[in-house]
Amino acid sequence: MNALRWPLRHARQAVWGGGVIAYPTEAVFGLGCDPLNPEAVARLLAIKHRDSAKGFILIAADIIQLEPFMQLTTGLREQLLNTWPGPVTWVVPAAAGVPAWLTGGRDTLAVRVTAHPVAAMLCRATGLALISTSANLGGHPPLRSALAVRRMLRMRLDYILPGRVGARRKPTEIRDATSGALLRQG
Repeated sequence: MNALRWPLRHARQAVWGGGVIAYPTEAVFGLGCDPLNPEAVARLLAIKHRDSAKGFILIAADIIQLEPFMQLTTGLREQLLNTWPGPVTWVVPAAAGVPAWLTGGRDTLAVRVTAHPVAAMLCRATGLALISTSANLGGHPPLRSALAVRRMLRMRLDYILPGRVGARRKPTEIRDATSGALLRQG
């Protein structure tokens, strides 16, 4: 996708510089940043008016980008790879030292290897797993286009990566990796 070369460079520079960006995902536009940059995460929380106790989802282009954040056993790895890349977010045991701002203070973390081509290219371009939370202000519905993001959040963001959201009408399902329980219907 040559058309995305420059936009991906701009997005990468914004993320590497501690910025907060918007980008298309499977069902909605997401907001994200470097998950290990506390200032960027604090800005993201402020932009969304989001409670830090909620924690975040991390998305990645492949499981390798997520491994530093998870306590991964062979069986768990196989379980995750059976649904990835794809629209299933798993709540997994968090690795020691994962910041509380990602887990919401719990010993688990929500993770997904995205099947959305632009979101995956973004993760590859930055070399990072990224925070992924819906692009909207607290209490408002998630936004599904770059134009809607621009209208609501433009002055608060460092960059909006162009692209279309996937065909899903609802956010990805969330499952508990330990029990297999469905935590949010997709």
